[in-house]
Amino acid sequence: MSLKLDFELMARYNQWMNARLYAAAAQLDEVQWHADRGAFFGSIAATLDHILAADTHWMKRFAAALPDLASLDAVRALPLPELVRGITFPDFARLRSGREAMDAAIVDFTCEATDALYGRPLRYVNSAGEYHAKRSGLVLRHVFNHQTHHRGQVTTLFSQLGVDIGVTDLSALIPECLD
Repeated sequence: MSLKLDFELMARYNQWMNARLYAAAAQLDEVQWHADRGAFFGSIAATLDHILAADTHWMKRFAAALPDLASLDAVRALPLPELVRGITFPDFARLRSGREAMDAAIVDFTCEATDALYGRPLRYVNSAGEYHAKRSGLVLRHVFNHQTHHRGQVTTLFSQLGVDIGVTDLSALIPECLD
């Protein structure tokens, strides 16, 4: 399978899982949403905020490096969050809206990108001011892995609250082979 098809699947999975998490989060009251539960970022709110802030940083790096990709125009217009570790979107509705927009941009990006693009280096300066040049496909794989890692933390926090997220496996989105 090509990287393009793999990343398109991962982008759809990311969007599907985030929609499930935010639907569950909408059931929480403010205290449950912001309560420090001992996770790396403390609360469900802070963890979901971190995922979106990190995605914004990464996707803005892709947007800067790939000015010809129309799918990243919406990302180019976004402000860069000041801190990856902190609350960028204190309001649930704004966080959810930002997440939905970012997920749509990531899906669009993977649909527009090519296998050749994924083989090219992504040159960027990180938040510590360090220069890097890494294969674009491997960086995008990191973005998806980072999301999955922190969503796993959030699903654990939901489980501790008695909130069932349902199926979370990627295999739910993998199409059956008909041959």
